[in-house]
Amino acid sequence: MSDLRKVVIDEKEVEVPGAMTLIQACEEAGIEIPRFCYHERLSIAGNCRMCLVEVVGGPPKPAASCAMQVKDLRPGPEGQPPVVKTNSPMVKKAREGVMEFLLINHPLDCPICDQGGECDLQDQAMAYGVDFSRYREPKRATEDLDLGPLVETHMTRCISCTRCVRFTTEVAGIHQMGQTGRGEDAEITSYLNETLHSNMQGNIIDLCPVGALVSRPYAFTARPWELTKTESVDVMNAMGAAIRVDTKGREVMRILPRNHDGINEEWIDDKTRFVIDGLRRQRLDRPYIRENGKLRPATWPEALGKAASALKGAKKVAGLVGDLAPVEAAYALKGLVGSLGGAVEARVDGAMLGTSDRSGYVGDATIAELDTAGHVILVGSNPRAEAPVLNSRIRKAWLRGAAVSRIGAPVDLTYDVAELGADRAALSKLAGQDLSGTEGTIIVLGMGALMGPDAAGVLATCRKMAEAAGGKLLILHTAAARVGALDAGCHAEGGLGAALDGADVVYSLGADETEIPDGPFVIYQGSHGDRGAHRADVILPAAAYTEENGLFVNLEGRPQLALRAAFPPGEAKENWAILRALSAEVGQVLPFDSLAQLRQALIGELPHLGDLDELQPIEPGPAGDTSLGEGDFAYAIEEFYLTNPIARASALMGELAAGAKARGGDRIAAE
Repeated sequence: MSDLRKVVIDEKEVEVPGAMTLIQACEEAGIEIPRFCYHERLSIAGNCRMCLVEVVGGPPKPAASCAMQVKDLRPGPEGQPPVVKTNSPMVKKAREGVMEFLLINHPLDCPICDQGGECDLQDQAMAYGVDFSRYREPKRATEDLDLGPLVETHMTRCISCTRCVRFTTEVAGIHQMGQTGRGEDAEITSYLNETLHSNMQGNIIDLCPVGALVSRPYAFTARPWELTKTESVDVMNAMGAAIRVDTKGREVMRILPRNHDGINEEWIDDKTRFVIDGLRRQRLDRPYIRENGKLRPATWPEALGKAASALKGAKKVAGLVGDLAPVEAAYALKGLVGSLGGAVEARVDGAMLGTSDRSGYVGDATIAELDTAGHVILVGSNPRAEAPVLNSRIRKAWLRGAAVSRIGAPVDLTYDVAELGADRAALSKLAGQDLSGTEGTIIVLGMGALMGPDAAGVLATCRKMAEAAGGKLLILHTAAARVGALDAGCHAEGGLGAALDGADVVYSLGADETEIPDGPFVIYQGSHGDRGAHRADVILPAAAYTEENGLFVNLEGRPQLALRAAFPPGEAKENWAILRALSAEVGQVLPFDSLAQLRQALIGELPHLGDLDELQPIEPGPAGDTSLGEGDFAYAIEEFYLTNPIARASALMGELAAGAKARGGDRIAAE
């Protein structure tokens, strides 16, 4: 790396890029610097002063290490590397002074504060605080803000680090929070007392270093040391964000983001974070059989026997893979339905994705490459609804100077977009232009553009455009299970319509977004009493994504492992186990008796699924026929908060959806 500078930190010499700040250089040297306002993914504010260090030979006062770069340090009198001390008496006294000022107005809420046990201020007060105060004046109190149903505020605890203001402005792209007043009257507030209108707002709960911003749904339900923490993967969209599921006993209490630079950095959207009440409500916890038009509870042997007799007597069986099914379940369903001569289809929303090779449904661009793109072209895609964290990465590129163009209906994406039109004619026109002038072009192709009969032509046109521009293509899926299921071969010749045509038994593996026509006998295997269960003749209750181990492949083609954090309710079983038991009843026994054996067979057939968190290179196939039809591109997701059975079972998601709908209505003159 060019411009490397040597610096001595606490008698340890390190060589770091000159553009690094001192706080980053100290971390490279293995020294942790306390901080409240500094955050790696936000702009530098330099206002808490907790990160003070001593620069030897510099000014006779401590320096804020978050706001000073290594290249700004002066070398010694004979050219020696500059010296920085992080534990000298000057630094200790300065930090103790900062801590004393921070605690002047801070209330003693620790026993009842939700942040207790994972609070930065609490931890640093243990290191730098004292057990008495020299101030006898009354503490300042401020009114709490109403930020909406997600974030609860206790603004008397606020230390004005401005992390929430910087996040909402820079990452989430809303301008509703700021700091007003001066001196003792300075406070963080929302302008005009507005609630936050963003589907990324929950991240300010994680960012807040004190208990000023806490989760309203989680408030007063658990303490951090009572929780069992399980690393997993999000399935609310196809990005596959890294998450941590915290459980207390059998119940999921909260979902937090994990750091993954290649996918979600350290953000998650509000549906991912707050959907947990949907995991408790409207659950299927026992098998059901429909008799005389009504569903009645049944035993497992009874339900499996009924399903098996229907499958054995069927002339044509169709299998449908829903949006939340792990790869193992899709693979087992393909084995079972295939043994009966039927076909399994994962493209249950009607998207006509190519299946001859992986490049038909996985692009060659990665999510991380969006950060440094020079030109992002959105085709039939609304990333703010389809993958909000991916949308924030496009916003990051836009803030760095990237151009963003769109072919599709105008919607607010939190950044400026050049509108090129909403129909296929606009795509055809753009394909005829020279796009080679911009470094790093990425075309984001949404599912909305691949719904029509000309999907192959749209994909071929976009691939051709990407090649001509020297750029890459990113296919933005909306379903977490889609890529993995297509990898496992769950695609029928002719798509969804051909699979269902003439079928007298349909096996629905959580396919709640599909309208199954009247006539066929329907076996539904899923976790919630949603649309699929209402249409079913036999219901087999299954585990949700937090209740079983499962593989998911994200939209880049990256295999990831979701780990079990809790257990399914009642008599519900793991998805693969239900299919294995049913195969024995049908007389077509699947060749595995455990999840380990299933994975062994799966990875033997598809070796790339064994390379967890690794991206396989995608070789784009020949562009093919680029002929396009007519008409506008529609977006795949209309209602962000209600896209799957778990979200639809959540009362909180329903409240958020109603709020978003009300905000989207016509404004009256006073507004």
